Amino acid sequence: MARKFDTAGGLLHDLLDRFEGGTVRPIGYPDHDAFASVTASDAFVRSIAEAERTGGVERVYGKGRRHVELKHVRVADAALLYRHLGRTPARQAAIGIGETMLDGLTLHPKLREAALTAIDAWSRNRTWATLGIDDAASMRTAIVLAQAIVDGSHRGLDYRTFSRRTVANSKALEKLEAAVLRLITGVVDVPPSSGARAAFAALGLERFGPPLLLSGAFLLDRQPVPPSLPYLGIPPTAMMRIGFDKPPAYALTIENFASFNRHVLEADPERVGLTLFVGGYPSLATQRALAELGSILPESVPFFHWSDIDPDGTWIFRTIERALGRPLHPHLMSRELAEKFGEVSAGISKLRRSETSLSLISDLVNYFIEPGSKVMEQEQIDPKIPGWPITD
Repeated sequence: MARKFDTAGGLLHDLLDRFEGGTVRPIGYPDHDAFASVTASDAFVRSIAEAERTGGVERVYGKGRRHVELKHVRVADAALLYRHLGRTPARQAAIGIGETMLDGLTLHPKLREAALTAIDAWSRNRTWATLGIDDAASMRTAIVLAQAIVDGSHRGLDYRTFSRRTVANSKALEKLEAAVLRLITGVVDVPPSSGARAAFAALGLERFGPPLLLSGAFLLDRQPVPPSLPYLGIPPTAMMRIGFDKPPAYALTIENFASFNRHVLEADPERVGLTLFVGGYPSLATQRALAELGSILPESVPFFHWSDIDPDGTWIFRTIERALGRPLHPHLMSRELAEKFGEVSAGISKLRRSETSLSLISDLVNYFIEPGSKVMEQEQIDPKIPGWPITD
């Protein structure tokens, strides 16, 4: 639909807005039906004619009976139109503001590169992570927060404490989390397709994380957990208080709460294994708890993980695998199940073949790289005890 204006200033500035956005010779249309009076229409025409006399724009009139009616206006020389309007080109303004924004900051090279993409967006009269050129001060704050996360200064802190210590504003990260997450994405490994809170928790930016739920025949402070309890919740930092009279038949981490409950109640009511609910993207505290568990249980106990069959599920698998530091087997996660029960994926795997070549999830990662791969939520499969040797 044609862009129509009843003020000359609105039309001329819109021409430059679109020029900065990449349109070579944008066109603007007068809204003849919107003029309040003949006087307003005449004033509009005079202003456009003045801009044409400076060489900045070109007027185009109608044909036939409308030959005296202004049809549209196009940019003739953007530099002359900038001068006529007394407007600084967005690129020039963005570079100047960007230099001030980055002044004095020591940044990771990739973080600086990400910041420069924001400046480039501003130079084309666009926003970056909802921040525009008028938000340069907020962008600088986001960059400082991002660098602090890259430096590891966030670990073990909650949002407000981290923000207060880093930029003296306890609510800064809450307001700028989208920009901060986008800034660090190319620098540190963050969960794909996750909200900012989940991503930051996975990196350790939380003080009071969710409890880790465990089900099985284990000891807490050397005392048996009553078998009447289907599961027990502990802070992830309390994993060292867990022990065993005898090793479980298996250890299984589960992403989904419904699947966790079904496995505990339906597949393993006798508690022959140790089942853990990790709550989606595992927080750094949960990752450390799993590392502790991996050191407690003997090598004869196989570890399994059950997630959605999708790229996020493979990322969660790899995160847990790295935390454990020992072999991890996919449970009810295979390309065969995806092909049978799944739907075509619209996403792309964040993991690459080279990153998973030695992992037991590599076949699924390679599958998601292929065109037409399918994804499947884990709730579509009934739970069952992992086989040993592997049967899934």
